[in-house]
Amino acid sequence: MYAIIQDGGRQYKVSEGQELTIDYRDVPSGESISFDSVVAYSDGSNLRLGEPTLSGASVTAKVLGVAQGPKLVIQKFRRRKTMRRRTGHRQLFTMVKIDKIGV
Repeated sequence: MYAIIQDGGRQYKVSEGQELTIDYRDVPSGESISFDSVVAYSDGSNLRLGEPTLSGASVTAKVLGVAQGPKLVIQKFRRRKTMRRRTGHRQLFTMVKIDKIGV
């Protein structure tokens, strides 16, 4: 059994018990999040597709905590000007565990 949800401009294929990283949300760990924009749902034998989303379907997940992504290094350089800038960035993500897929 799986569902395809839409969150933050991206689509994720999720199943129960799966851990997932989504965009950062200011939610304390242990709380639950509900994803209401379910695009598709399959229970193994039949597939239901939304147009564009399934009405009444939702996926609930438990927040595990906050994680950081890999470090990205940004370098700016202008030739013949002795201008060099080097900065870094690490994006914050929220780790969730899928609890229930309800249709």
